[in-house]
Amino acid sequence: MSSSAARKQEINANKLAKRLRRQVGQAIADFRMIEAGDRVMVCLSGGKDSYTLLDLLRQLQAKAPVPFELHAVHLDQKQPGYDPRTLPDYLESIGMPYTILEQDTYSVVKRVVPEGRTMCSLCSRLRRGNLYDHAAAEGFTKIALGHHRDDIVETLFLNLFHQAKLKAMPPKLRSDDGRNILIRPLAYCREDDIADYAQARAFPIMPCNLCGSQENLQRKAIKAMLADWERKFPGRVENVFRAIGDVSPSQLADRNLFDFTALGRRSDQPLGAGDWLRGEPADSISETTAG
Repeated sequence: MSSSAARKQEINANKLAKRLRRQVGQAIADFRMIEAGDRVMVCLSGGKDSYTLLDLLRQLQAKAPVPFELHAVHLDQKQPGYDPRTLPDYLESIGMPYTILEQDTYSVVKRVVPEGRTMCSLCSRLRRGNLYDHAAAEGFTKIALGHHRDDIVETLFLNLFHQAKLKAMPPKLRSDDGRNILIRPLAYCREDDIADYAQARAFPIMPCNLCGSQENLQRKAIKAMLADWERKFPGRVENVFRAIGDVSPSQLADRNLFDFTALGRRSDQPLGAGDWLRGEPADSISETTAG
């Protein structure tokens, strides 16, 4: 590579790093993800997303307006081909405090999931349970996850198409068990940018060998759909993501979010579906009001 080409590559890498830092900092500020005195457990899977998350949080920590602690945590799930030294060697080389948890979820997944079926869901659920338990036991105030903008948009369409629910993956939430606050500082970051950054930083990526790098087929289809949209209509995925943060409840149809009955109400006498469908067969009324 010529010196001019190398220089251009360096400039592009610096621009990418600056853009990602700005996006992470903006997400942290917008959702108040990290506050003074927080002990943040960074979940490190060994993939490009979690490496990038840890790297950017460390850079922001050095100049942050408030003090907070970072601690990397990785779960060794006893998958075949797993190298137990890859992550410790990397984390020790950068002086990063870390904990390696060990739990043989591999055997559980192989025993429970039928041959040929997707293992990702159960694997993820078992991994989350172990990590959440550790965070609660050790007193971490936040759990940082490596989900990015594309993960969030994909989840929106997965829920829409397969669950008939209009929900995505929030940048910040309390876990279902109520014990932990989860944050996703990469929420504003594109997956392609993260992949380029991880390559430029030469992170020691650890592939998931549990199921031959198996990918959930439904998510894979959504990812392909979004990639096709982005090729044909650049900016569409970003627009979808921005729409998630600009919701108008009165323009949807969720009666739990907006009181439609109060609009133009002139009487407190409630009328049910049966009042409006007098004379209709009972089964027609039940079909009309189902759900």
